[in-house]
Amino acid sequence: MNIVDIVIIVGYFVFIAIVGLIGAKKAKTSEDYTVAGRNLNFFMFTACLSALTLGGAATVGTAKLGYQFGLSGMWFVCAQGIGLILISIFLAKKIFHLRVLTIGEMLENRFNVEARLISSLVSATYTTMLTVTQIIAIGSILNVWVGWDVTISILVAGGIVLFYTVLGGMWSVTMTDIVQFTVMTIGVFFIMLPISLGKVGGFAGLQENLPSDHFNLTVMGGVDIFKSILLYTLGIVVGQDVWQRIFTAKTLKISRVGMIVSGGYSFLYAIAVALIGMSALVVLPNLSDPQNAFASIAISVLPAGALGFVLAGVLSALMSTSSGTLLASSTLIVNDIIKRLFMPTISERKFLVVSRITTFAIGLFSIVCALWIQDVLVALDIAFAVLSGALFFPIIFGFFWKRVSSRAVFYSIIISTVVIGISLAMKGTTSIVPIFFGLVTSIIIIFIFTFVESIRKSSANDIQLKQ
Repeated sequence: MNIVDIVIIVGYFVFIAIVGLIGAKKAKTSEDYTVAGRNLNFFMFTACLSALTLGGAATVGTAKLGYQFGLSGMWFVCAQGIGLILISIFLAKKIFHLRVLTIGEMLENRFNVEARLISSLVSATYTTMLTVTQIIAIGSILNVWVGWDVTISILVAGGIVLFYTVLGGMWSVTMTDIVQFTVMTIGVFFIMLPISLGKVGGFAGLQENLPSDHFNLTVMGGVDIFKSILLYTLGIVVGQDVWQRIFTAKTLKISRVGMIVSGGYSFLYAIAVALIGMSALVVLPNLSDPQNAFASIAISVLPAGALGFVLAGVLSALMSTSSGTLLASSTLIVNDIIKRLFMPTISERKFLVVSRITTFAIGLFSIVCALWIQDVLVALDIAFAVLSGALFFPIIFGFFWKRVSSRAVFYSIIISTVVIGISLAMKGTTSIVPIFFGLVTSIIIIFIFTFVESIRKSSANDIQLKQ
């Protein structure tokens, strides 16, 4: 890389750290730290939600799929956009008025404390794994572009995310996300996409140089597209990281409209990055690892200065998602387990201290895991399979079916999580079987336990009447 690019990257890291420090001054209460005081306006909310969902996995992963399958690779990110729109239409009003901090709190209010604890453990596993995916992507990008060792790349960029998230919580995350959303939008839509297309002769050049299948939206196959919707649409609907952002909006209208706009932005982002991946196939047809498609074409086609800015944009996507999911994991552990079980009368000051310590510990754990799991999409599949398969039906039935019992929800989460884990071990992370088995197990357990509970209550009432 040119010295200009390196200066831009280093300067960007320093700037983000400073912005995070400024945000840290606002985190004075538990709600400040976890949901930014529930006070974000439309632009702040929409920018932060978009930055959260369109992370490094979305950028690196979609470019990889675009390289391999063409426009059909857009389904991965489009599925997340669909999830945001569905939340806005069907759940936003219910979620916004809960006035809680986590999904687990909602489940305890609706069912019991056991449902809260088990759901929080599952959700924390999901959000932590999402953090891992972003750190993996950071290592991949910096290794290809800057030439740094993967371990050094993870420690530097991951350390900066850990630094500002630990200090300022959601306020630091919000302020850095606004910067990161702006940089990633300019980098992808106004620099990387037009230069990449220009290098191959525009869209006509892609059509001339690529197989016709690369312009078929279903070439990935119905099973893989259905898998994307099961994993990512359902995962977004019941994701603590997304819910936590909904709680940050100042009004219900801001949250609903912001989610629709963010969902639409996801579609545009998916198309843009898939086209970049397709351009990479024309320019660099023999890449040994398609996961490096985005980084490799950037090095090949971007001039000095522009390369540094685009890299800053990609790092923005990585860091914004990793900080959001890291904070979500911390909130689940502190609010739903530590505070609920061990420190019910904890003061605001101690809550902040415990939150920062927990965030730091989860961040270190995520960095270690990232060094073990090297594929972004594999880690992401594991995360969404566990979340969607185990929590989707308990949460949806909690909102829309009054008869479902607390025992049904509790055992549904436990048993479906076990089934998903066994299926992942047997069938692999690329199979649709684990998520399908998890969903089927979840709904069957819910119906069985609710039906048995209904019969038991009916029998008890009959006995009382006879007496």
